[in-house]
Amino acid sequence: MIAGTAFDADRFRTALEDQGSTAVIPCHRSRARAIPYDPDPYEEHHLAECFFNGIEQFRRIATRYEKTAANFLATAHLAAAMVWLR
Repeated sequence: MIAGTAFDADRFRTALEDQGSTAVIPCHRSRARAIPYDPDPYEEHHLAECFFNGIEQFRRIATRYEKTAANFLATAHLAAAMVWLR
């Protein structure tokens, strides 16, 4: 599970461990003892966030104007292609 520092809670980390997941969460600055994490997957998380931010710049995607799932998916594909071509 890749998440931001907002999810840096002991309760959340133990729930992930109980599920068998590995937490890739940077520690919050106020934590007394830093918990190590692998920064490489976290960098990929940043790229994905930037991509979705680029898609949401298209008004039809952000406000979900399309009524059917097929039309929304087609519009999302078009927006993704436009972001990729930038």
